[in-house]
Amino acid sequence: MFYILLFLCFTVGILTRSQISVHYASLGLKLWFENMIPALLPFMILSGVMVRKGMAGKFASILHPLLGRPLNASRADCYVIFVGFLCGFPMGAKTAAELYGRGELTKKEALWLLAFCNNIGPVYFCSFVIPTLHIQRPLPCLCILYGLPLLYGAVLRYTIYREDKTAAAACTAPPISPSILEAVEQSIYSAVQSMLMLGGYMILFCLMNLLPHILKGGPMPLLGPFLEITSGIQAMEGKMPVYCLVLLAFGGLSCLAQTYSSLKGTDLTEHIGEYFLHKLALTGLTALCYLAWYLLSPGGAFL
Repeated sequence: MFYILLFLCFTVGILTRSQISVHYASLGLKLWFENMIPALLPFMILSGVMVRKGMAGKFASILHPLLGRPLNASRADCYVIFVGFLCGFPMGAKTAAELYGRGELTKKEALWLLAFCNNIGPVYFCSFVIPTLHIQRPLPCLCILYGLPLLYGAVLRYTIYREDKTAAAACTAPPISPSILEAVEQSIYSAVQSMLMLGGYMILFCLMNLLPHILKGGPMPLLGPFLEITSGIQAMEGKMPVYCLVLLAFGGLSCLAQTYSSLKGTDLTEHIGEYFLHKLALTGLTALCYLAWYLLSPGGAFL
């Protein structure tokens, strides 16, 4: 009954507030086309080729001396960490699911990586978030945005997701890699399919900003970043930057749905609630870090 009422509410809202609904839908489409496709599609294709050719672990051998021992991580783990922190939502989840599906990660490893590797990308942060929120001191923000999840992941590895080397070594051998042309073709097909799903989710969650117009007759800017982070930050017009920065750790409900979509085809989808709780924990810790930064800032120099 709830879903039926929600569907009817949206339908009535789209029909009676057609200009506003078209605005939100076109905003989601524009942000997807101009921001998400250029930033994510090349990484998706290249990473897909690396995974299908069985080169992910070999590539990550460069990072393994730096990350392997402190995090008790395999080479495949290091590759997911690298991609997840560098490329942004939802590449961490997609790469972990692909390597898990190929038998190069145990289930515990995949769940551990999901807990902290699916983050906002630095290219997105530097090119969109910093100028939109008018941030004058981005370095501390970058440290909080990426240093905190890394520390969180280290703690989880030695507590909840502790795993000995024997279990990690018990992963099945990866399947025979296809030819380079087949790997490229499969990667392009998978990447384009994923991008279409991401675009659909961005449009849908942007459109959910229509609800305040229906219920109270006007917009609710604070709701925007919680639903879809990119359009929400843009709608805030530089106001309440700390609120937006804290919600970057969560990513918005749209990113949660995108992550679920990236896990399809594996049994990791059964643990989406666990992933959601980790995101809430990271969001709370991020809020505490910004509070501490504000309290310790001399003369109120903040952001």
